[in-house]
This record gives sequence, structure tokens and C-alpha cells, in this order.
Amino acid sequence: MSRVINSYWVDERIRAQRIAPRASSPLATVRELSQEIIGTPVEVRRRGGLVPAWVIFGMVILGTFAICVGVTLRTRTKMTAASEQFVRMQTDVEGLRNVNQSLRTEIDQLRNDPRTIEAAARSRLNMVRANEIVIPVE
Repeated sequence: MSRVINSYWVDERIRAQRIAPRASSPLATVRELSQEIIGTPVEVRRRGGLVPAWVIFGMVILGTFAICVGVTLRTRTKMTAASEQFVRMQTDVEGLRNVNQSLRTEIDQLRNDPRTIEAAARSRLNMVRANEIVIPVE
């Protein structure tokens, strides 16, 4: 049954695999040379063809599987890097929120607490009270 089904396909494969004629005998045709090397189409069919169809099918399946594995590994690597970057960014955002909260607290104290206002004026602006005497030390 496989001989009947694959006969045209095997014949076409044999025709596609023609070889160049030898330079030593320019009188020999390509058909004669290919029959000498490969055999007649009937002999090739009897042997089962040059390369069995299941081998070609297996190679296609193996190639498809290799491509799928490569794509999956590359995608997984990129996803891992993206998730690590996301965790780093979340940590940075949380740190900035903490800094913002401490600055809000400091602003609130500078607006309402007289002791904090005095401490900031003395340290940042080098201010003193009217009854204090400043002695520079070098």
C-alpha cells in the first residue's frame, strides 16, 4: 500500500536530487549517472526511498519542539527579569513614601511647634535671640 501511495513522491524526490555529470565522461547523461548511483525508480521504490517519510516527519517535529523550547526559555528569562525589576521598583516606591511622610511631619512641626521653629532658625539660619551674646570661636 505504501508503494502505491508514495510512488509519485519518491519519483519526484529522485528527480530533485540529480547530480552534475562527470567531467571525465561528457557523453554520459545525467539520467544514466543517477541510475548508476541511485538506481532506477523501481529499485528505489523497492528499497523504500532514499529517506523514509517518518524520518523527515520526525525531524520536522523535533525542529518544532526545539523552537518551542527556545521561545519558552527566552520568555521565562525575560519574565524573571521583569518581576525582579518590579520588586526593586516597589521597594524604591515604599522608601520614597516613607521619606515623604517624614518630610510632611517635619513641615507640620515647623509650622506649629515653636521649639522646632527656634531650633531650625538657630541651626539653619544662624539666628540668635536679642539678649544672647555671640562669641566666635576659631
